[in-house]
Formats: sequence, C-alpha cells, structure tokens
Amino acid sequence: MDRDGGKPLLLLIGSSGRRSREFILRTVSRRYALWLLQPAPVTWEEPYVVGSTPVDNTRPEPLVEAARQVAAEHEVTGVFCYDEGLVSPAAHVAQALGLPGNSPEMVAACRDKNATRNVLERAGVAQPASIGVRSLAEAREAAEKLGFPVVLKPRGLAGGMGVRRADGPDDVESAYRAASGASYPGVPVFEVSVLVEEYVDGPEISVDAVFFEGECTPLTLARKQVGLAPFFEEVGHEVDGGDPLLSDPQLIEALRASHAALGFHTGVSHTEFRLTPNGPYLMEVNARLGGDMIPYLGELATGVDVAMAAADVAAGRRPETAPTRRRAAAITFLYPEQDVEIESVTVHEDRFTPDVHSADAMTDPGAVLRLPPRGYISRYARVVSVADSMERARAALLKAPEIVELAGRPVEESSR
Repeated sequence: MDRDGGKPLLLLIGSSGRRSREFILRTVSRRYALWLLQPAPVTWEEPYVVGSTPVDNTRPEPLVEAARQVAAEHEVTGVFCYDEGLVSPAAHVAQALGLPGNSPEMVAACRDKNATRNVLERAGVAQPASIGVRSLAEAREAAEKLGFPVVLKPRGLAGGMGVRRADGPDDVESAYRAASGASYPGVPVFEVSVLVEEYVDGPEISVDAVFFEGECTPLTLARKQVGLAPFFEEVGHEVDGGDPLLSDPQLIEALRASHAALGFHTGVSHTEFRLTPNGPYLMEVNARLGGDMIPYLGELATGVDVAMAAADVAAGRRPETAPTRRRAAAITFLYPEQDVEIESVTVHEDRFTPDVHSADAMTDPGAVLRLPPRGYISRYARVVSVADSMERARAALLKAPEIVELAGRPVEESSR
C-alpha cells in the first residue's frame, strides 16, 4: 500500500474491458486508491491499482469473504463497480462491510427488467406496457394482446443486446429467438426470460444521474443514435452541455419518482427514456455508470466528471456536480457491412479535422465480428468529436469511415 499516497481506499469490483473503461480508472485513481477484486490477474489495470485479490467476483459469498480480508488489513472507504454483470455482488459487499450503497435487493430489481416494470407500474411512472413470457407461444399471445408493433427484449440484459422489433405476427419468432438467445457473462438467466413490450416511438435518450443522500442530480444527458433495424444497436451518442432537457421538470420528476420507487438512493445510475408526445417513457434503469463512453462524453461537454462522482458517492463524499463548460461531444461506432474476420484496423490521424477529438480501434486482428442476431456490439472502431455546437460535432463524425480503415475477410453468416 506504499503507492496509495494516503488516498482513501475503494474496493474495485471488476475492471471490465480496457478500451471502454480505462478512462474511469485513469480519473478515479487520482483521488482514490483502488484494490481490484476479480478472477484474472492484473494486466492493463496495473498503473491504477494499489493491490488486488484473485476471486470469483460473480458470486457474493467468496467476494464478500475476499473483501473482508482486505478490510481486515486496510481501511476501506467504499465499494466501486461499473460492470453490469457485477453490480449485484458488489452491492452485497457494500452491505456486508457497512459501506455506502444500495441494497442488493434494489440492485436486483434494476437488473431484472420485469421487476423494474412491476415496481414502476405500481408507482405510476410512465413506461411501455410489458408482458413476461417463457416460450414462443406465449410471446405470440402477448404480442397479439399488446398490438403490433411490439419489441421483444431479454429480461436481464442492457445495451440493446437481443432487442428486436416485431412489426407483425411473422416477425415474432425471429424476434423471440434473438431475445432468448442473447447472453452476457454474470447476467442471471430467468425462467421467464423475455419481455414483450408495447413499441413506444420517439427519440431515445439516456441520463446518468448521481444520487447522494437521496438527492437526484442529472449529470449527463445523451441522445442515442440507433441503427441496424429491426434491431436496436446503439451506434452513437450525442451530449450537448447546454441540453435543455437536463433541467426539464417532467424528466427530472420521472427520474426522482422511478428511483424512489426502486429504492435507489446512493450512486450513479444510467436511465433510458423515449421522448413521446405524452412525455418521457422510462425504458430501463441501470444501477451503474453508462457505457459506450457516455460519462467521458459528459465530461468533455460539461466538465463534470461522472466517473469521479460515482466514486465520491461510493466513498460517502458529496460529489462535484457544477458544470464548468458548455460544449458538444459525440461518438460514433463503426460496424462492418457484413460478418467479417478482422485483418487490420488502421486509424489515420492525419485525416482528423479540428473537431475530431480521438479515434480508436475496438477490436484486434483475428477477431470475428458478426452482425445481429448472430452477434451484438460488433464494432471495429469509434470516433469522438468535440465542438462548440452539436451541428459541428455531428458533421465531424461524417468523416469517421475515412478516418478508420477496416481490412477483413468476409465470413459465412451462419447462425450462432
């Protein structure tokens, strides 16, 4: 612990992927010492952590025991987790050590979209009508009851994985197979595994909000770009530091009411809405930071460090939430035109325009990317722009396919 410099110690439950999450550890490690608990040995995380314990972090019992051993030798200030598959066991650790956080039951209610729907229905929060099903026959019946179009989605996943729209009876079987076949490490498998939901039209947004002592403060509002219809792949996000929705009373009340109903009172959540003529409809609540670099975009656009806010609240410290700038930041993800085995991904920095902030490969040679429903989040690169207006930030991303060059070999579009 000679590397901690006297910083408060947070238990870090999993590190996730370097490409998408390193920015979190880079910023949080400036204020906090991090002790990593995960099965894999420390690799890319080494500059950011002061210690580690190898443990199965998907199971509460061994994780709590490992955390107790760290706490017996060091003063632990909080539990920090941003991985969708690990937020539930992380909540068990915080509860067992008496540290700030939400109850495991609350986190489970967020991870289980059916439970979320039931809680929010009782609370009167506007949301799509939803029916849980366990078979194709039940899915057909639910779709007929709700009326087409409908959306079929996995009960426990996020990020658009396995979500598909069915416009009529002939689409239900393929949509059900996509929803029931999608999986993610650490996500529980439910007997009633698929939700059939009313299709709600309108722009999609997400809000990363921090809750401290029950007080809700929206930090980053991202307008989602969706592609690869009839699937709902998230192909980009736009964050405007001056977005009027950040202070919209109806949206803030929907955030407050939904989290109060669920019992979410401490931490950062990532909540998704559709903006309808009747107001915002809540699509899902995730008990973690947003993915897809959204917190990073928020910091670029507003100066508010959402990742640090999450760490601060985990440590019982009031987060810093006042914006220090007002800019526009956007990200686009590049997908292959067909299923492909990657030969190379080349970033041409000499092709950057002034508003291009960064471009990064998101896969390695030899990897196979398959488009939905054979695979999800099959991106070969991302490009981020920052500008004084969203029009300029958006325009800069039109050059993304020229900035990042993909070389690959087509592969058969066989089913998984």
